[in-house]
Order: sequence, then C-alpha cells, then structure tokens
Amino acid sequence: MSNRSKIKEKILSEVIETQIHYKETQRQSWNSVAVGWQEWWQTFEKDAQRLSDRLVELAKISSSSKVLDIATGIGEPAITAAKKISNNIAGHVLATDIAPQMLSIAKQRAASLDLQEIIEFKEGDAETIDLPTLKFDAALCRWGLMYLPDLEAGLSNIYRSLVDGGSLAAAVWASPDKVPFLSVVMSTVLKETQKPPPPSGIPGPFSLADQSITETALSNTGFKEIAVERTNVIFTYSSPEEYTRFHQAILAPAHALLADQSPKRKEEIWNAVTEAVKKYGDSTGSVKLSNEVICFSATK
Repeated sequence: MSNRSKIKEKILSEVIETQIHYKETQRQSWNSVAVGWQEWWQTFEKDAQRLSDRLVELAKISSSSKVLDIATGIGEPAITAAKKISNNIAGHVLATDIAPQMLSIAKQRAASLDLQEIIEFKEGDAETIDLPTLKFDAALCRWGLMYLPDLEAGLSNIYRSLVDGGSLAAAVWASPDKVPFLSVVMSTVLKETQKPPPPSGIPGPFSLADQSITETALSNTGFKEIAVERTNVIFTYSSPEEYTRFHQAILAPAHALLADQSPKRKEEIWNAVTEAVKKYGDSTGSVKLSNEVICFSATK
C-alpha cells in the first residue's frame, strides 16, 4: 500500500471514529431530555402540528401509503401520517430515531391514540439504519436532517427505501436570526459561557439554514423535482418563565453547553434566558415567537 493510500485510509478511519462518537453523544444527549419531552410535548406539538400537517401534504400521503419517518423523536410527523392512514389495512408507518428513550414516548403516544397497529418503531440513525429497499411511498423528516454528520449518506439511505416515484418531505430551521424559539436560548448560553458558536459544517439546529446545502445533497443523492418553501411556526408560552422551563427540560444542545457549569452558574444563565425572551412578550405577559422553517419536497 502506498503512503498516499495509507494517509487516505487513516483519514477515513478518523472520520468514521469521529462520526461514531458524535452519534453516541447525540443518543445520550436526547435520551437525557426524554423525561422533559414527556412532560412538555403537548406544549410543543400544539404549535408544531401545522408543520406536521404540511409535511404530510407535501409527501402526498394517502390512506394507503407506506410511510417512513426519520428522526421521529416523540413521534412526529409519524403520528400525523398514521391518522391520515387510519384503519386502511394497506397503509403503514415506520418511525425511526437514534434515541430509544424518545422512541419510548412516541410509542406511548401512538398507543394512547390507538395507532399501535399502524406505526412500527425502530431504533437507529438515519445514515446506517437497515431499511427495506423500494418499500415506502413517502418519507418524512421534521427537524432531523440538521443533526446528520453525513447528510448525503442519510438521504441515500432514505432514497433507497423509497419506491420509484416516491416522495420525500423534510423541514429544517432557517438562520438563527429568524428562529428566536431556539436562538434566544442558544445565543444567551453562548454569551454567558463565553463559548464560540459551532464552526460551519458542524451538525446542529441551524446547520442547514443555507438551503443550497440541502438542495445540493438531494440532487447528488438522485432526488428530482426538488422544491423549497418557507413557512412560519409560532410557539406561544404563558410567560417568559414558562419558555425557560420548557427549554430547561427539552433542549439537549443547551444542556451540552452547560455541562461544565456549576449549579449556581446554571441558574444564573437560565435567569438570563428568561430576561432575554421578555422582549417577545405581549400585554398579557405571554410570549409569542414566530420562527421560519425551510420545507423541502422531492421525488425519487
């Protein structure tokens, strides 16, 4: 083996090792906030439902569709798709996620809605999870693609699982200045801890804010008829304090940034978040945040 080949092999090995470490960190991180999601999911989903509905529309899901939901988290938009399928024996949903504790909540939600016969749950990350080929009529992903270390690998896995002519609909966050729901927390935590924002190219909530990255990845993967639309999702909280309690419970990236802080310092930083979000309050004391989402649709 030549020196050049050895160097390439070493670099590839290091990349794979880094990705494995990242995915395990992600799994642990999301598992750690699953209890918070179980407590707060209704607060989140009452406002996020509009986006789940739109993704199901973009993916052209019918009552007989076989649907794949990647990075389902607490079960969306898999549950919305399953309601569309209802009791049609031909329809089916496979919902996947890297974090088993999040899937546990999704299973409970599905059972409470009597959808357990329609939705199947499977643990695994989007890039490597074993999916049946040429199986699904539609694939969905709501706020998940941003966390993939190898976007094209994840999209290729999804592509192979779709039937010819199958549809993909996915949503990612726009730039931080257009997503106060997250940026108020993240910018405050970064400022208070004096930590730099993640470098370009690192997976995270805003890593696909440049829509051309996803468009290029979709095209390189083989998807056609790629379309992009932007919409707003408005999250409402009864008070700035409720906004902060919500994010304390569910926001894994913030917890990662605060891991090295003392309990007293964490409390001070969360108080700073409450102060920062007050500018979005209204005369009743509630907080309303309008956030831009980028939706992609494509066809195999």
